[in-house]
Amino acid sequence: MSGNGRYGRMVLCAAACGLAVAAAWGQGAGAGEAAAAEGLSWRQILESGGWLMYVLAALSVLTVALVVYFAAVLRTGQIAPRRLRRVLMDQIRGGSIEDARKACDFQPCPLAAIAATALDYVRESGGGDPMLLKDMIESEGGRQAESLQGQTQYLYDIGVIAPMIGLLGTVFGMLRAFGSVALNEAAAKPVVLAQGVSQALITTAFGLIVGIPAMIFYAFFRRRAAGRVAHLEAVSAELLTALASRNAS
Repeated sequence: MSGNGRYGRMVLCAAACGLAVAAAWGQGAGAGEAAAAEGLSWRQILESGGWLMYVLAALSVLTVALVVYFAAVLRTGQIAPRRLRRVLMDQIRGGSIEDARKACDFQPCPLAAIAATALDYVRESGGGDPMLLKDMIESEGGRQAESLQGQTQYLYDIGVIAPMIGLLGTVFGMLRAFGSVALNEAAAKPVVLAQGVSQALITTAFGLIVGIPAMIFYAFFRRRAAGRVAHLEAVSAELLTALASRNAS
């Protein structure tokens, strides 16, 4: 794959991240401007939302951290580096199993883990059964694929949990509103209801602001992880072919 192709995908990823973050901040800014028009500052908004707003803020920070992490990790150069692939093929075809094994230790990655498993088996068995070698490569490849695809699940979890926290804030806000009215009928004024309803609406809105971008990024990185796994499978098949050809010769 050309460097321009990789660069283009990185630009697209950055653009997608920027658009999603901008959309989230745009919604938050809209809510903040509306609140400001009513005389509320951001601090008052947080206080109106209650302690659940701090939970949502922590989830938003975690979402940003995960997005940056996945953008750096889910790259071909981090999963199946072209240089390591070339070195492994050259060493295996040249009969230098020990040197190939050292190359795996020098550059840890999913491809290196798969190759190390296969090379250890070949080295210990003196060649071994090709079918058993295939099973070992597929087994280790499955573990690496699960690791790559499973970690994106954290974004999905945030996308589900954040709106639920917002709904929890809605329940608390409504309880606060109607509880105040029930306990003090003399103070049953619109302002009493407004305080509770304000908490309900603010937590719901910010729960969605955190959850929607998390789901967008989850879909994006899930697709990217699937593509990287497919590439890793292709490289693993090439590795198996090289080892099988060496054993046959």
